[in-house]
This record gives sequence, structure tokens and C-alpha cells, in this order.
Amino acid sequence: MEKRRIAILGSTGSIGRQTLDVIREHPDRFEVELLTCKGSWGLMAAQAREFDANNVVVCDDSGYLPLSQALDNTDTKVFAGMQSVCDLVASDRVDIVVAAMVGFSGLAPTISAIKAGKIIALANKETLVAAGSIVTDLSKRYNAPILPVDSEHSAIFQCLMASQGNAISKIHLTASGGPFRTWDKESIAKATKDMALQHPNWNMGAKITVDSATMMNKGFEVIEARWLFDIPADRINVVVHPESVIHSMVEFEDGAVIAQMASPDMREPIQFAIGFPERMPLGNRKLDFAALGNLSFQAPDTEKFPALQLAYDALERGGNIPCALNAANEAAVEAFLSDRIPFYGISDIAAECIAEAPFIKEPSLDDIFRTDKEIRALAQGKIAALEKKD
Repeated sequence: MEKRRIAILGSTGSIGRQTLDVIREHPDRFEVELLTCKGSWGLMAAQAREFDANNVVVCDDSGYLPLSQALDNTDTKVFAGMQSVCDLVASDRVDIVVAAMVGFSGLAPTISAIKAGKIIALANKETLVAAGSIVTDLSKRYNAPILPVDSEHSAIFQCLMASQGNAISKIHLTASGGPFRTWDKESIAKATKDMALQHPNWNMGAKITVDSATMMNKGFEVIEARWLFDIPADRINVVVHPESVIHSMVEFEDGAVIAQMASPDMREPIQFAIGFPERMPLGNRKLDFAALGNLSFQAPDTEKFPALQLAYDALERGGNIPCALNAANEAAVEAFLSDRIPFYGISDIAAECIAEAPFIKEPSLDDIFRTDKEIRALAQGKIAALEKKD
């Protein structure tokens, strides 16, 4: 069987490292063509050596010289800058692009890969949050399938494989509830970044872990599901499931529900995406149903977690507003992680920014990039004002 040649955008992040774990288990099925990182050139150099990567790109230009020196005695070719990423993902030597860069930065290279007709294993939900209509239209035009890597969307995708074309009544996206699920609002308001980074079930990067704590991550997954599965928001339901065993469910018109279950391990949906349609052995923890005990479910509390409702509101307004929400959230999360604003400052700033964002009903790609830039600047002003107030 011919090996699939993989490009990993964001190889030093959580999803990137776990993608390499999967490739390490199946060296006969996959080979690494391209690795990219923002600035962690030392780790990427070690990855390139282990997996004999053909190309590497460090997006921060300052990392180019030390990365080149670290790989001087190898055949790996070294590049720098985002344009290099966009160029290399279109190479004939790439079969599958694992889009795992954090945030809005993943949009441009993902679009480049789509225009080159690559298979996209999408872990970067912000791509569809910011430009869902544009990205899905391009995917159809260039025959570039988007396979979800998020555990929830992978679960829906897997459930739909059993639908045999029957219409979906509703999608149920499960949420762990994050570290503050059982806290009261007053306590959450005082939460520090160290508290927010203590996710009960999943090992993720800092940004997505904070998004999970605010439940903005789940809101973004609602927007992502709308575009991935072409289903309106009023048929996408969020249910809190603290055990993170059922990763999502699909309900059909007769009331039957199909659920996908697995241990909370991101390597399973990653492997499913890059190996699709084949299921391969994986050295993860398998479910022991006798030991599971009870599985519990509850409705999300949008009073304690207003970010979830903000995402529904942004999706209902449409146009460039989800992009504005993402931009404001990224700026606010960065400020929270720098101890500049309180926890609820994240959702407060996001709400103010989408209320003030100039609305564009049918944005072009240029409009999306402009909205992102303008709303980040708007958010920075609000962050500075909140700092002064404190």
C-alpha cells in the first residue's frame, strides 16, 4: 500500500504532536512531508530528524537561522514565513494536510491547500468559524474534502456513516463543561489562568483550554458543525456530558439516536481522519463499559457561560460577525493568559466587539481578513480600558 504523505501545520502543538504519535504507530502507512511551527523551532527540528521530514517551516522569521543550523547535516529543507507554508501545502508531494495551527492564522494555508485539491484533516475550527461559507464553497469547487479532527465533529461524521442517507433531525454536541462546570458564577468570576488551564478530561493547548473553560470552544463547534454538515443552528444542540465518553450524537426523524463513544484521546479522531476510510489499530485506552459507571447529561448554563450564547447569536446574524467574534475572543484570551483581564472579561469584550462590528452580509475573503484586523484592534482598546479600570 502506498504511503500517504502528510503535512502537519502546527506540528509542535498538542494536535500536531499527537498526529506524529499516530504516524509513529503506523510508519508503513504514513510519511511526513512537511512540518510547520510558529516559533518552537527546537522541538520541530527534533521532529524533522525523527520522521525524516522533507520540508520544515518556522513562521517566525527569527527562528530560521537556528533551525537551519539544527538541521544542517540532514536532507530537510528549511523555510520561514507564512507564505512558505501556503506555497508548500500545494506541493504535489502532499496528500493530506493536517490543519492544526492555532486560531485565525490557520485560515490562509488551509485555503491554499484547498485550492490545490488536498484532503484537509481539519483541527483548526477557527477556519470555519471565521470563513465558513467561503471555505466550504472552495472545498466543493476544488474537490478538496474536509475531514473533521475535532472529537465532536469526528463523532458526528462517524455517526452519519451509519445514516445511509436518512435526513438528520438534530445534532447533539457533547461538552465536558470544563473546569468550572460545578462552580457558582461568583467563584468563576475570580478564576485565574492556572485554574482555567486545569481541564478535567483533555490535554490541550492553552488557548483551546481557556476556550473550553468559557465554553466559547463549544460555541465555535456549533458554528463549525453548521458548515461541516450543512445544518442550521436551531438543529444543533449542546449537552454537557462530564465524562467525555460520548463524543457527540446524531438524532433522526424517527427519534433514534446514534452516538459515537471512545476514551477521551485525540489520537482516535486524528487517526480516523488521516487514515479514512480505514480503521487501524491504535494503542489507546479502550472503553471498559463495566467500569464506566453512570454517564450523565445536563443542559449548559448560559448565565455562567455566556460565550456559548454569543456564538449562537453570531451564527444567527451571519456574515462577518462570527469572524469578529473569533478575533475578539483570540485577543481577549491572550490578554487573560497574560493576567491583564479577569475571566469574564473574555466574554464581555467579545460581546461588545460583535455589537460594534460593521456588518457585512456576504463578506469576501478580503473582508474576512479586514474584519479580523479591525476587531483585534477594537478588542485591544477594550482590554486596555479594562486594565485601567482594575
